[in-house]
Amino acid sequence: MPKIAVAFTINGEPKEILVQPWQTLLDAMRDELMLTGTKEGCGNGNCGACTVILNGRAINSCCMLAVEAEGQEIITVEGLATNGKLDPLQQAFITYGALQCGFCTPGFLMSARAFLNVNPHPTEHEIRLAIAGNLCRCTGYDKIVRAIQAVAQGAA
Repeated sequence: MPKIAVAFTINGEPKEILVQPWQTLLDAMRDELMLTGTKEGCGNGNCGACTVILNGRAINSCCMLAVEAEGQEIITVEGLATNGKLDPLQQAFITYGALQCGFCTPGFLMSARAFLNVNPHPTEHEIRLAIAGNLCRCTGYDKIVRAIQAVAQGAA
């Protein structure tokens, strides 16, 4: 089957790639663009490791076909840092020890960034709801929540 050309903006840069019709956005980002920060955990949208921001909303890239990204704007974890400077969330995750093995971290960062972009001053309960679609097997969630709170309160 012939590949399909898909054009979109990713991390601020216009891209056009060729994908198989059944190829997920996650696989296209990793295999065609070498953006390997986004991870595949479960492959069915239950763990959040593959979270990216699509047009301002956090989505599971393992559940979206790459062809559906035509004309869309995508931000991956590689796009959080600007001019070599970490996003405040990235720095807070380091400062607050909100990561261990790091596998789930990109998904948490992207979910949290999308959430804080629309709700910059959330309650702890709102933060916990916002990251409920992301699973971590190493840290528990308190340090992750504290890091997000620190950014929301301007303390990070």
